[in-house]
Amino acid sequence: MVNKVCASAAEALLDISDGATIAVGGFGLCGIPSVLINELLQSAPTDLRVVSNNCGIDDWGLGLLLRAGLISRMTSSYVGENKEFERQYLSGELEVELVPQGTLAERLRAGGAGIPAFYTPAGVGTLIAEGGMPLRYNSDGSVAIESAPKVVGTFDLDGVPNEYVLEHGIRTDFALVRASVGDTAGNLVFHQSTRNFNALAAAAGRITIAEVEQLVEPGQIDPELVHTPGIFVQRIVPLTAEQAADKRIERRTVRSTP
Repeated sequence: MVNKVCASAAEALLDISDGATIAVGGFGLCGIPSVLINELLQSAPTDLRVVSNNCGIDDWGLGLLLRAGLISRMTSSYVGENKEFERQYLSGELEVELVPQGTLAERLRAGGAGIPAFYTPAGVGTLIAEGGMPLRYNSDGSVAIESAPKVVGTFDLDGVPNEYVLEHGIRTDFALVRASVGDTAGNLVFHQSTRNFNALAAAAGRITIAEVEQLVEPGQIDPELVHTPGIFVQRIVPLTAEQAADKRIERRTVRSTP
């Protein structure tokens, strides 16, 4: 059985170069591969095309790569927690494709399953289907690039004809994910809500790199509990106890003391 463990995060990311496409797991700051992201900040490949639910916050997660000017294009469903993201998008420094969250999840799932395209009702009758959504602005605020119209078909699914928009599956050069438990063969388990986009991103990457909080030997994970089979994972980066414990809260909300 192939041992997929890398000696370091730097070794695992060695072949990510300028212009790479990368799917990144996580939702907000929950389950993000923060160690791999921080290492990517050090190696600093440019013109990265990133697919992720969001882009971290200004001082953590993918927001660090954004602030360093390493990301040229984001495909996301939510970007409201990052002021630098807003600034770069509106000033024409960043190209952005906004995708309905369920559609983004299904596009990643489809890409990982080898499905080139699918129809969905999400976005029919909006700029998602009709085109004209600003992908990139000019520095003067005018639109430099806008989305093209998508194919819309009519299908009788429940006895009533309805329109559906054609969306394409997503495959990326690399995928970066974080797992709670993984074995040396690449089988991964995500703890509760950290599963979010991690399993989807892991399948969509041609080369998937997983940082793992707890590394075990093959056979120590109950097969029924595996969320991502090792066939989808090429490289494993075991975390130190300190790295595994470094989990930030995106927005802390507490009651005032009576």
